[in-house]
Amino acid sequence: MKGFLEDANYSIGLLDEGATLADVIDNCIYEHTHSGKRAFFVGDLGKLVKKNTQWQNVMAPIKPFYPVRCNSTPGVLEILGTLGVGFACSSKSEMVLVQDLGISPENIIYTNPCKQASQIKYAAKAGINIMTCDNDIELKKIACNHPNAKLLLHIATEDITADEEMNMKFGTTLKSCRHLMECAKELGVQIIGVKFHVSGSCKEFQTYIHAISDARCVFDMAEEFGFKMNMLDIGGGFTGSELQLEEVNHVIRPLLDVYFPKESGVNVIAEPGCYYVSSAFTLAVNIIAKKAVECDKLPSGVEQTTRNDDEPVFTYYINDGVYGSFGNKLSEKLNAIPEVHKKYKEDEPLFASSLWGPSCDELDQIVENCLLPELSVGDWLIFGNMGSGTLGEQSTFNDYQRPLIYYMMSFSDWDEMQDAGIASDTLMKNFFFVPSCIQLSPEDRFSTAA
Repeated sequence: MKGFLEDANYSIGLLDEGATLADVIDNCIYEHTHSGKRAFFVGDLGKLVKKNTQWQNVMAPIKPFYPVRCNSTPGVLEILGTLGVGFACSSKSEMVLVQDLGISPENIIYTNPCKQASQIKYAAKAGINIMTCDNDIELKKIACNHPNAKLLLHIATEDITADEEMNMKFGTTLKSCRHLMECAKELGVQIIGVKFHVSGSCKEFQTYIHAISDARCVFDMAEEFGFKMNMLDIGGGFTGSELQLEEVNHVIRPLLDVYFPKESGVNVIAEPGCYYVSSAFTLAVNIIAKKAVECDKLPSGVEQTTRNDDEPVFTYYINDGVYGSFGNKLSEKLNAIPEVHKKYKEDEPLFASSLWGPSCDELDQIVENCLLPELSVGDWLIFGNMGSGTLGEQSTFNDYQRPLIYYMMSFSDWDEMQDAGIASDTLMKNFFFVPSCIQLSPEDRFSTAA
């Protein structure tokens, strides 16, 4: 593979040991305060390196295939590609992004459960053969448009909780697997394995036991039809917590050793997305408007929690919202916790507050209720753990400006990449040195990717 895009329009600030993420955020806020208060992300790409090392220490030899839809920014894709991670793509545009990195088609999986015929044809032309399927209509569509397709049967898992009952579910039953295999045999389509997915919100690790057992049944069923199965995809749902990763490994490792031992020749893969990128990105937003709201005029759904009815309740509007970086809020997957950037006294009074995006739309509520000191228009709020589901294609609603992205990495993380033998000369061209306690001007190479 080529490694890094030669024309990629971004750079990575290489920080010495005296500089921190907070220093970078302070510097960017200083610059934006003088040049135009636009929301921005700071991405610590070194965290991707740490997460990959953690994965190798806990989950190896299970190979990670990163779901591009989680965060498709160039810095993320190129670091992960350099680390040897595979990619799970849900669209033609994602496949193109990954191909431009020089990633081999064997390390790309087309995972959209509802594929467009034109995009199946593109995958066929590009040599991307591995894809998922969970129904006979999809199977026939794949057979018509991709004669060399190699399918992973996506089986359903019993992980529906009270909070998830209304979510769209994908995956076929064991009973339907036999029908799909009959159809595949008639159509001449290869089936090479099984995929399942356990939601990150699922607290019952017993779900993995059932899913792996079901997968083994499908593998046994495939032998009856003469299919040579060699891949098991255990999906995503990895939150990023090392404890959760170890808990999942503790449950699945004995099962894999029994049902899919090394000598079986079955390659086990996974799709960790949030795991890699969530903690790597921090979002800074600016307050663009403010209202002091009377208790009887609070927006719908906002409760008065102040101790005194005479205390004001503040509504703040910021320059990013659910039609932008907080889009996951619409599906209730994002728990946004604001941190005030400016320094304030410990004994300063806190007031019930709500945060809204810039659209003035009733759905554009980011935080329903929180306690904050009184803030002013022009103040900044910081949101951590914003790397997953926040940096894809976004709306242009109300002339929305996409946040800028600033990449950084510490010297220690850079050294770790060098020690691993993956820091090529091409990669080095994307880095520049950032001394500690130095203010960067727009002329410096602390470039951004919009």
